[in-house]
Amino acid sequence: MNLKRIFGAILTILGIVSLIYAAQVFLTATENTRDIRTLVIYGILGLLFFVSGISLVKTTKDES
Repeated sequence: MNLKRIFGAILTILGIVSLIYAAQVFLTATENTRDIRTLVIYGILGLLFFVSGISLVKTTKDES
């Protein structure tokens, strides 16, 4: 069991969920109620989690 790979997968999933939520907020908001702060926070956190999770999974070597 490789703990780094599991943590990388969890980060990747959190990043995907956050990016999907940011896209959903963007698509459902009207012009008057668009919350820019929420979009930016979830978008940046989602991108950060996604990239770090993918990087962690890629750089971790399988050793048995």
